[in-house]
Amino acid sequence: MEKVFTNAAPKAIGPYSHAMKSGNLVFCSGQTPLNPETMLIEGATVTEQTTLVLTNLEAVLIAAGCTRANVLKTSVFLKNFADFEKMNKSYEAFFGDHKPARTTVEVSRLPREALVEIECIAEVPKI
Repeated sequence: MEKVFTNAAPKAIGPYSHAMKSGNLVFCSGQTPLNPETMLIEGATVTEQTTLVLTNLEAVLIAAGCTRANVLKTSVFLKNFADFEKMNKSYEAFFGDHKPARTTVEVSRLPREALVEIECIAEVPKI
C-alpha cells in the first residue's frame, strides 16, 4: 500500500491521504471545491464548484500515475439534488466519452458548506 499526496490539490482537512494505491488500484478521497492555494471554497454555483472539484481530483490522479481516462467509478455527493443536471453537465464535459460507473446521492451537509464532493477509484495503467 502507498499513500498519495500532492501539493496541486487542497491539503487534507482531516487525518486522511489524498489517495491510497493498492496493487493497480487507486482509491481517491473525496475532493471539494477548495482552492489548493487559499484553502477556501471557490465558486458560487454547483457548476463552478464541480469544475474545481474535478480539477482537484485530476491533480490527485496525476500524482498517483493516472489520468481521468483511468477512472473506473466515481461517487458524487450533492448538497441539493436539484443541482443534478448542472453538476452532470460539468461532469460530462470533464470525462467526455469516458463514462466511469457512478453513484450520485444527496447529502445533508458537506465539509465547509461545499455544494458538491466527488471521490473515485481508478486503475493505474500498465507500463
